[in-house]
Amino acid sequence: MEGCKITFDGSRLLVGDEPVIPFIEGDGVGPDIWAAARPVFDAAVKKAYGGRRRVVWKEIYAGEKAMAMFGTALPDETIAALREYIVGIKGPLTTPVGGGIRSLNVALRQILDLFACIRPVRYYAGTPAPVKRPDLVDITVFRENTEDLYAGIEWKEGTKEASRVIAFLKDEMGVSLREDSGIGIKPISKTGTRRLVRMAIQYALERGKKTVTLVHKGNIMKFTEGAFRDWGYELAREEFGDVTVTEEELSTRYGGRLPDGKILVNDRIADSMFQQVLLRPAEYDVLAVPNLIGDFISDALAAQVGGLGMAPGANIGIPYAVFEATHGTAPKYAGQDKINPGSLILSGAMMFDYLGWTEAGALIRSGLERTIEDKLVTYDLERQMEGATLVSCSGFASAIVERM
Repeated sequence: MEGCKITFDGSRLLVGDEPVIPFIEGDGVGPDIWAAARPVFDAAVKKAYGGRRRVVWKEIYAGEKAMAMFGTALPDETIAALREYIVGIKGPLTTPVGGGIRSLNVALRQILDLFACIRPVRYYAGTPAPVKRPDLVDITVFRENTEDLYAGIEWKEGTKEASRVIAFLKDEMGVSLREDSGIGIKPISKTGTRRLVRMAIQYALERGKKTVTLVHKGNIMKFTEGAFRDWGYELAREEFGDVTVTEEELSTRYGGRLPDGKILVNDRIADSMFQQVLLRPAEYDVLAVPNLIGDFISDALAAQVGGLGMAPGANIGIPYAVFEATHGTAPKYAGQDKINPGSLILSGAMMFDYLGWTEAGALIRSGLERTIEDKLVTYDLERQMEGATLVSCSGFASAIVERM
């Protein structure tokens, strides 16, 4: 195959001028948004680097397409390719509710140990939004990806396994539970917490951010969510003590003014944080959050700036990374060239930043913003905008290319 493999030297990615990047189209609207996004990616790279660089795309398979071709939703070859080429990108994959296979997205995260789900949420001028000042939102969520309730440790009500766990909790631990309970286990580890918070603080330092906020429900779940908070502060103190300050230190040592070159590490109870991102979003830059709360708050933030169609995302570990559309498969729109491809396109911009190709990422974002300012938008935005022109999924992508 043409192109070169991305490699990892133990501390950083080594990226040639023609990297091979695997892609998964995805289910439902996945093929539509991939067909729209790929030309945007190629055009941005070509324009940014004058033809000196290009991506060599390699299709790999998961979900419904993989099931039809290989009889399994997640072939071993797909995992092997993501390991071999290190960085990949994907559309949405179907996740059954209430039974059947577990989430393919969760499976990919756990198999490749993609422990951080990173969701940068910001406003693009002209996008219709339900809040008065969406432009104040510029927050990146670091959501732990492998623990908490998404670890998938649970037993169905009425099963032998659930009964055994209930009996153990009652007989050995003195816990009173209803016999007809389904049981789930919520693990949050010191190891998982520290590596997530480490990545969040490093991200903030590299990008000149001022705050890293630990979001948790530790007032109730003291030994899981509360421990997440405590371990986060511990990590900041031990590894970044020279560049971080707490809110107490900010008040007692620095008179409430954050010194240049320092990052404020603070924490917020989750329910309070949902108010904060609505009422005072400008005070927050980076959030480090356990899995379930991170799922909720990243979508809530996306709603403030135009919805999931405008929200990029990535699942990142060391060294593997998979960038993805953050919305679902929307099967009723499949094949109609209708859906907003913005999430996947912006995830691609995020991927180029991760590769060090920041010029290509910047071109994609500027082209997208100019397209929205010109009111050339897909149905989800058009119905909320006066004087907008409705364009197709592919038409929106073409307009982005024209405006780079």
